[in-house]
Parts: sequence; C-alpha cells; structure tokens
Amino acid sequence: LYRAPLATRSNRNFSSRSPKARQTPGGAWQGAPSTNLRCQTATGGVAVRAQIRLSLETTFSKRSAMSRRYDTRTTTFSPEGRLFQVEYAMEAISNAGSALGVLAKDGVVLAAEKKITSKLLDTTAVGVRREKMYKLDDHVACAVAGITADANILINSCRLAAQQYTFQYQEPIPVEQLVKLLCDQKQGYTQYGGLRPFGVSLLYAGWDAINGFQLYQSNPSGNYDGWKATSIGAHHSAAENILKQDYTDDIVLEDAVKLVIKVLSKTMDSTTLTTDKVELATITRDEADGGRVVYTVFEDVKLQPLLDAVNAEKAKADAEEA
Repeated sequence: LYRAPLATRSNRNFSSRSPKARQTPGGAWQGAPSTNLRCQTATGGVAVRAQIRLSLETTFSKRSAMSRRYDTRTTTFSPEGRLFQVEYAMEAISNAGSALGVLAKDGVVLAAEKKITSKLLDTTAVGVRREKMYKLDDHVACAVAGITADANILINSCRLAAQQYTFQYQEPIPVEQLVKLLCDQKQGYTQYGGLRPFGVSLLYAGWDAINGFQLYQSNPSGNYDGWKATSIGAHHSAAENILKQDYTDDIVLEDAVKLVIKVLSKTMDSTTLTTDKVELATITRDEADGGRVVYTVFEDVKLQPLLDAVNAEKAKADAEEA
C-alpha cells in the first residue's frame, strides 16, 4: 500500500509502531522495515499510475489520429466501411444550386438554378450565359450541380470521348456508353492516392437509336443511374417529392417544361423566378429533318412567358391561402 507519510516519520515514531525493531548500541535500528524501501514502493505506485495514464492518453491519441487519417484520404476505408471524402463531395453538391431533369415521351427537359447573378456581369460571356447547361455532342447534353471548375474538366473529357468514337465508328456514341466512360474517370479519382473526388454531379439527357430518349444521373463516387425524373443539388429531396406526385409516364414535353419550372418555383430560395436565375434546355427530335436530334436552350424571350405564368399561379395560390 502507498503510505507516503512514512517517509517523513522519525525513528522514534517508527519504532513505536514496529515491536520487532530494536536499537543497537551504535544507534542503528534492526528488524524494522526499511524506510527507503517504503519510499521506493510509494514512488513506484505513482510511476505505475503515471504510466497507465500515459498509456490511455496514447491510445486516445492514436484513435484520434486514425479517425483523421480516414477523414483525409480517399484510398482508406473507415472501420465502418465509409469513404469520407466521397461523402463530403456529395455534401458540397447538396449545398450547390439545384438542377433537375424530366424524361418525356417526345424529349427530355433539363432545368437549373443559376447562382451567379449580378447587374455587372456580361451576360454574353460563355461562363455566364451558360452556367449550368453544356452540350456534350449533337445528341447529348448535361446539367451540372456543384463545383463548376470540376465540371469543366469532366465535360472536356466527355466531348473528346464522343468525338473519338464518332471518328472511329462513323456514328454517334450511345448515351449510356458515354456516361459510363465519364463515370469510370470519376471512380478512378476515389481509388488512387494524391487525388480527390470531383465535387460535381451531372444530369445527362440524350437520344440514341438503341434506347431512344434517356436521362441519367452520376455522382462523385462514379455511380450512375437512369431516371424518369430526378433532381440534384440544394433541396433535391423536396424537389423529388413533388416530382413523385406530379410525374406521369405519358407526360409530353410541353407539360414536362411546366413541371420543372413549377418544381423550381417551390424549391428555390428566391420568391419569384426570373430569367437571370433559371436555365432551361430540351433535347428533342425534328421529324421533318429526318429525325435529327435538336438541343434547344430557352432564351429570355421564350423563357420569360413561362416564368410569368408560374409566378402568377403561385401568387394566386398564396392569396387564396391568406
């Protein structure tokens, strides 16, 4: 037992507590436990406790370092089997401007919320005039949500792959094959060291002779899915709930355009929709021109009447509720 005060007791007090101890003529005590031994035992107990405390601190420090290691590397799984950097990339997309797509019988509609809004912007500049909509090939287009700089890299790769396929086979690349090529590149950025995932999700709309009109969505992990109607970016859950209620399998392009604008009006942070906050594009076929695939971006003149109708309907509904 640890009895620190024994180290400071006098020989007299010690002898009174040790009946077997006796004092020799020279003044030394015999038969008594050594005070130095008691001191060493006491000091040893302190050292053991200090060593245990240091061991616990080291263990907690190692655990903290391990969690940080899982948190900062895309090539290391956490004990729960998660890749945190991929999840963080998806979280960055959830905070970006929303984008949604609807597949109709006679086309595909893409719509997106523009975040860059200022009276000083040159609206004829490429990066401002088309912030979220990109044409990948004559028969494929996409809408992006997330870090636009990352999207530019992927879009350039996608365009190059489409042109290489056309040059080699003398026909347009199938939409799903193009999406898969791009997703393979995105997946590689989650598997090799020194890289980070692309912080962007894409909605692909296109047509080919194999599957007709198609709508796909891809995320930073490299997964992709085919959809009838979907949403990415901010408030995507609320947008998907509205799409589930109002979407029908026999919807036509005109009704699909009204549907995406309605969803944007209910999910965007702004109270009213304006042409400088919304982008809208469609993929259709021109039967009069031999079934040629047409990519159309709605300019302000064509988009404004649609937004006015939705704003008027929303104002009427708010007035009735009041």
